Amino acid sequence: MTEQVTVKTGFPKLPDPDVLALAGTVIKGVFVDKVIAAATPFDQATVQTAVDDLKGAIAAQAQAGGGTVITAVKKKKRNVLDGLLRKLAHYVQANCNDDPQLVVKAGFQAKTSAVRSQTQLDKTTILSVDNVHTKQLVVTARNVPRAKLYEVQTAIVSANTGSFQSAGVFSKARSMTITGLTPGTTYAIQVRALGGLTGSGDWSDTVTRICI
Repeated sequence: MTEQVTVKTGFPKLPDPDVLALAGTVIKGVFVDKVIAAATPFDQATVQTAVDDLKGAIAAQAQAGGGTVITAVKKKKRNVLDGLLRKLAHYVQANCNDDPQLVVKAGFQAKTSAVRSQTQLDKTTILSVDNVHTKQLVVTARNVPRAKLYEVQTAIVSANTGSFQSAGVFSKARSMTITGLTPGTTYAIQVRALGGLTGSGDWSDTVTRICI
């Protein structure tokens, strides 16, 4: 038997002050102390902006004494922060190597459970890569049994093709959106499943696509 670590993601149920405190701890753990040594799905400024926006919405709601419109604005700002924290939780889980102390140092709570030894996850297959919006590509891959998450990596295809860089960790193999790409550039794309005893399956065969 081995232990599997799951990062708790029940923070949307927390009161606003508690989720703001959690966000501050996560910012320090993930971005300042850099306890997870890998490429985060977005930078510290993105999370800090979401924190500041929620604080401003809470202050405006208190000053106005409530109201349907201003409450809806505050709820929208909270949903943005919850979404960013959820993505960071998935990222931490994918890179913690089932070490609960690493999860705690990153600012999240960890849950451990005993699991039976498993063989390495299967290699996935990219089913499609689509241009949906400018500067984005949407990747769909084949589901892999026992996979908990899926990671996408990209490299720019050129005469001197660079190394692959992580493009994000996703909870599902369908509709994995890669953002921040350069229009007119051809990208090499690979996907792998995460979550088995070995931590991940092999990278998929490479698919290339031009970003519009």
